[in-house]
Amino acid sequence: MNSVQRIAKNAGVLLLSKLASRLLAFFYIMYTARYLGALGFGILSFALALTGILGILTDLGLVQLTIREVARNRSLSGIYVSNVFVIKGILVTLTFGAIILIVHLQNYPMETAWVVYLIAISVIFDTFTSVSGAIFQAFERMEYVSFLETLKGMLIFSGVVLAIHERFHLIGFASLFLFSSMIVLGISILILKSNFLGLNQVVVRWKRTVNWQRWKQILREALPFGLSTIFVTIYFWIDSVMLSVMKGNEVVGWYNAAYRLIFGLMLIPLVFTASIFPVMSRHFRSAKDALSMEYEFTLRYLFAAAIYIFVFGFLFANRIIVTLYGNSYLPSINALRILIWVIPVIFMTYLFGNLLAAVDKQRIVTLVAGANAGLNIILNLALIPRFSFIGASVATVLTEVLGFALMGRYISRHIARISVSRNILKPICCGTVTAFFLLILMHWFDWIVVGIAGIFIYLFLLLAFRVISKDDIRVLKRALFGRNNDAAS
Repeated sequence: MNSVQRIAKNAGVLLLSKLASRLLAFFYIMYTARYLGALGFGILSFALALTGILGILTDLGLVQLTIREVARNRSLSGIYVSNVFVIKGILVTLTFGAIILIVHLQNYPMETAWVVYLIAISVIFDTFTSVSGAIFQAFERMEYVSFLETLKGMLIFSGVVLAIHERFHLIGFASLFLFSSMIVLGISILILKSNFLGLNQVVVRWKRTVNWQRWKQILREALPFGLSTIFVTIYFWIDSVMLSVMKGNEVVGWYNAAYRLIFGLMLIPLVFTASIFPVMSRHFRSAKDALSMEYEFTLRYLFAAAIYIFVFGFLFANRIIVTLYGNSYLPSINALRILIWVIPVIFMTYLFGNLLAAVDKQRIVTLVAGANAGLNIILNLALIPRFSFIGASVATVLTEVLGFALMGRYISRHIARISVSRNILKPICCGTVTAFFLLILMHWFDWIVVGIAGIFIYLFLLLAFRVISKDDIRVLKRALFGRNNDAAS
């Protein structure tokens, strides 16, 4: 199986599982938002944002470094697992202490404080689970990543159904995240020990593999990844924290009703980039022509998918919000109509960041992420006091545009050029024509039916404009059905 087939197959496995897990997340977020109301959902969203920002201090780029290095040399898996687990243990202790200090200094109400603490402990479990996930991804065994993602979604969804039935309070909902993370961590460790460290005959002897000199090397190499993650996480979550401080948690609930939908759609670039990152990391050293081909192939499909999502989301924002959350979330409609503009941009920047990391240019990503974080904070400070969550939505879009412009310019000048006509302009034309048909159909049919019909119209146009080629279809068939013994293989 060649690299493009392998990417397609891994992406397919991840896509199916993440569709399942994000579909479950979609429902449990919707039910939680409806049950708790804008204020309760706002408190939960604030806790997730605060612990999400501080939780990045438990990783500092260790996971992404592990993926890259183990993908290049799988015999290093035991060394990285043992050292990274110990380093994370120290970082977790410091981070949880910082969370307790912040909650104490800000004098949050007891209920809010307990929600933050419970979510923080779940983040701690998740950060250890991510070490196992890094090994799975480095070995390109995405089925294990997929299984754990789906399992966690099922656990939280089942818990939410139980919590609503039993009339749990807000703290009970926060506990669901803790218990699901704890169970998934235990299972991930069992899979890691039985299927990976054993396969490589790596005996993790702590005294032999864990030492301070190795820690310094790992932390030094991980730091660019870590700084990038810190900056990205800040501009993903700081808006919710700032909205909570400036405008209250009910506004956070309205904003997150729309933002969570956008965040859920990020599974698509996440799936493709997670599948392609180990392959690109290897091909940077051994086959740079293949690297360019993989980059253009992934970019074309990500951007094409993003255009249809943007068109549909913009046209039907009102029906999406009312259907999912109810009339109490009507203010979220305008937030969604603004935030949906970020989809075509962020799908591309996800790929840009992974490509730069794969070719050892992570420092470029770090610099761009730092610029984004700074701009986002400045824009939020300027826009939130006057425009509330609408200002936060605009700040998010403008921040992503900056990152796209900076990384895209560097890649096109120093790493790989692509056909703008085929990969960018043609999908935009297809999306524009599709939007015209959707505007006509929406007067006659239900919005969900129109959306499904729009997918077929859009796919037809992509084929007609040769955005999707026959070669691409053959690759997908071989990836899905194992037909790799034809001439193309």
